[in-house]
Amino acid sequence: MRVIIATDAIGALRSARAGAVLADAWSGAETTVVPIGEAGAGFARAVADQVEVEPSDGVSGGGLTTVVDTPERLLVSVEPPTGEPQLGIDRDASSAALGIALAEALAASPYHAPEVVLDVSANRAHDAGAGLLGALGATANVALDAGVAGLHGVSRVDLRSVRQLLGGRRVTLVVPPGQQGLPLLGLRGITSRFGRDQGWHPELLLATDASLQAFTVAAAPGERETEDWGAAGGLGFVADLLGGRVVTGSAYCAELAGLPRVIRGADLLVTGCSVFDFAERGGGVVARIARLGESSNVPVILIAGEVVIGSREMRSMGIESAYGVRESRVDQPVGDVAPVELAATVNRVARSWTW
Repeated sequence: MRVIIATDAIGALRSARAGAVLADAWSGAETTVVPIGEAGAGFARAVADQVEVEPSDGVSGGGLTTVVDTPERLLVSVEPPTGEPQLGIDRDASSAALGIALAEALAASPYHAPEVVLDVSANRAHDAGAGLLGALGATANVALDAGVAGLHGVSRVDLRSVRQLLGGRRVTLVVPPGQQGLPLLGLRGITSRFGRDQGWHPELLLATDASLQAFTVAAAPGERETEDWGAAGGLGFVADLLGGRVVTGSAYCAELAGLPRVIRGADLLVTGCSVFDFAERGGGVVARIARLGESSNVPVILIAGEVVIGSREMRSMGIESAYGVRESRVDQPVGDVAPVELAATVNRVARSWTW
């Protein structure tokens, strides 16, 4: 029997550790553990575990950073300082912190890796990457680190220093699920979509969109908008500008591990998350693994700290069965799920899913 285990973090157990606990339950089977994560430190550590290096943590540009540095790739993940998440559009917010973190990582790296992976899933700026580019050395006739509000009147952007710094590296931007394919400009663009949700006056919507359009024209004269420009506050534009691409964290991890190939011929695919509920549906990792299982005709089961979803909804997502470590209780959060608890649950599950 071949069992492939690709789980998100479960409680405080990171993907690789949770996967190892799950694998022990199928001790008589051929098991493969694939660390996988969607964003932030969980994503960076999943990649680090896959390539078997120790990530480095630090603080850069006001955010917590995790760096994975190998001869093949330089990965930088930036998480914002703790506090209330920013909702909607902040016209003064800048993506400069992402550029600062990347510039520092490039300077510190002993390698010239052919790929730069920048996790921008925590970005709250709406500046089409102007701040990021400015932190990497771009110059313009306006301030690039003052958010979209500071882009009014932009007519010139010089990217020569950015291209020199990157030195021909391929750029991969990791964005949250649901951000791929978002337009940047126009009636379907991110300003129109999210600004209207905030009740913005039409004049402010038009002015903001016009500033973003002027910035893209100045940075990429003659270029027409392509798919993903609006991803993560317009950072998809930067990916296209630098000849890169936009992916989700779970898709990148699956690609790195060759997961579509690995699960070919498998008997069972096991995934997991902290909370499996109707609102979040386990997150991007669960959705990715469910789709891979469906396309490969391999049954998918899920282990979670809590399961708060009905069987009909679960199966509509491609999950055959789901099992919770604990019952759903407000006074017992899943953040402290211990390996022994997880093992006790999955040992019972494995007896039902072994042949």
